[in-house]
This record gives sequence, structure tokens and C-alpha cells, in this order.
Amino acid sequence: MEKSIEYGLEHFIRNIPGVKEISAAECSPLVLAYIGDCVFDLIIKTMVVGQGNRQVHKLHEETSRYVQASTQSFMMRSMQEHLTEEEHAVYRRGRNARSVSPAKNQSITDYRRATGFEALIGWLYLKHEYGRLTELVTIGLESMEDPRSKGETENAGK
Repeated sequence: MEKSIEYGLEHFIRNIPGVKEISAAECSPLVLAYIGDCVFDLIIKTMVVGQGNRQVHKLHEETSRYVQASTQSFMMRSMQEHLTEEEHAVYRRGRNARSVSPAKNQSITDYRRATGFEALIGWLYLKHEYGRLTELVTIGLESMEDPRSKGETENAGK
């Protein structure tokens, strides 16, 4: 078996000089959101590129629909009923954290809910709970495909 399949990407990342294991329990909610933002962005970019080769500008436009606060907020609302108590506590800590940067073109409610979403994604990533992370992201993405939610997601950023 090829080592990259056997070990996974994080094994190789940790072997880069200066990279250390990070304890999710020791991270502030905003640090969790910082890493969660990157992880979610990578998931969405991988999904969008997998839908076909296009101009980078078109890829960026499609990606932006998913990574904006209003969409993450919408996805989080659909995921909440599926969270464990511990996951919900992480989400709440992220949602209630006071960010230094204001919401750009988003409601403060959506911005805070999106920060909680990203904190949860970051926490799951740092705990190496990739199966659970992808399960919750899938629930969120599927909620966007629900015809009953079409109007809500289209109006989410307006």
C-alpha cells in the first residue's frame, strides 16, 4: 500500500520541520475557527474543482457561494440537530467568541453562527475526526440542495 494512503495527509504535514501536533482542547474558539476556515475552504475547493475544469474566476465564484458567512450559517442551522453535546459546546464557544474583525456584508447573527461552524470544523480536524467532519459537512451541503431551502439560501446573503 502506498504510504500516502496508509498514513493520510496529516502524517506528512506533521513531518514538515517546525510543524507540531496541535491540541484542539488548548485552542481558543477563534483559533479553531481560523483552522476550520482553511479546512472548509479546502473541502469546497476540492468539490468545486471536481465538478469540472473551468476558468479560475468561475471556480472562485462557485467557491464563494459556499464559504460566505450566510451560507455557513444556513448549513449550521441544518447541522445543529445532529450535533453531540460536546460538538454543540464547541460550536457555542465559537459563535459567542468576540472577533476583532466586523462582519463584512453579513448580518452579525450569520457571522457569529459561521464562526461557530468554522470552530467546530477546526476542532474536528484537529481531533482527527475526519469521518465526523465530512458527515456534518455533507449534512450541511445536502440541506442547500433541498428544494424547500432554495429561496432561503439564495436570499441568505442579501
